[in-house]
Amino acid sequence: MSERLLPILTERAQTGDALGQALGVNRVTVNTLARRLIDSGVPVQVTRAGYALAPGTPAPQLTARSGTLGQAMRYHGTVTSTQDALRAWADHPDHPAPHGAVMVAERQTAGRGRRGRTWDTTNGTLVFSVLLTSGPHGAPLTLADLPLMPLAAGVALHRAAGVGGLKWPNDLLAPGGRKLAGILLEADLRGEEARRVVIGIGVNVTAAPQDAAHLSALHTPGTPEPTRAALLGTLLRELERALAATPQQTLAAWRAANVTLGRPVRIQTHAGLLEGTATDLDAQGSLIVTTPAGPRTVSAGDVQLIGSLSPDQPSPDAPLPATSLPAADVPEGGSGPAP
Repeated sequence: MSERLLPILTERAQTGDALGQALGVNRVTVNTLARRLIDSGVPVQVTRAGYALAPGTPAPQLTARSGTLGQAMRYHGTVTSTQDALRAWADHPDHPAPHGAVMVAERQTAGRGRRGRTWDTTNGTLVFSVLLTSGPHGAPLTLADLPLMPLAAGVALHRAAGVGGLKWPNDLLAPGGRKLAGILLEADLRGEEARRVVIGIGVNVTAAPQDAAHLSALHTPGTPEPTRAALLGTLLRELERALAATPQQTLAAWRAANVTLGRPVRIQTHAGLLEGTATDLDAQGSLIVTTPAGPRTVSAGDVQLIGSLSPDQPSPDAPLPATSLPAADVPEGGSGPAP
């Protein structure tokens, strides 16, 4: 029954009598349902004026969506992880989630980032997952599509957030180097095709864990404070554009927004620790690192940037191709903001 109350709540307070009339219950039951939503993690505000969602809550009725991504959207207080919840929806025998479906949650009990790390969902974090079952124009998703997806998603994230710079392969860093956001991609493979891709994105919007950054602290004075609902709508539009980009456009846009190339790096790879200078990306989005022993190509690893970052990071308004980019992380994992 509480699931029936959630979709009719808005940012404007409504009385228990009005909500009860809409649901066919009394106002005492409305209060009970509201308390259940609060217990589940949904930010319901209860005042003398009635019941409302906290401003900027990323629920479907508060999130502007104009493209394919997010037209099918679910919002929950608590899930194990948005990745798992979206997969379960996609596997529903009668009403499976369609291409572009989005799962949003306030809390994750088993959220994960790259390489099995915990994905922290602090209050004030936007956490969601997107389902892709086809490529641009309905083409099948292939294995060759996957490596560039985290870079493309990063560019979309950079432009939607409006600040920071990209660390290879899939983190958005604030000026100074603290983490603002991250991306996780998980792909279900079938031969030479990806049956589906589930992209998880987490952004610290109004709060952040210790040693991370959040957007509210970085917004320009005199402009509206960022909200999770507004950011979600913008991100979905950017991801929609992103999915239509060519590989060349993706690589060029990532290079323009990154804070990795040209810097000394320390990378933990499956083969061990690698140190050198990040110099470029290859055609598959792998990182080319110059070492004393010669150039090395890294397709997956944890990158540490050596030295402090300048506050003068790439502008999110730097020119991009008219058609932007995809979203995700390589098949072996992805990084959420262990925000």
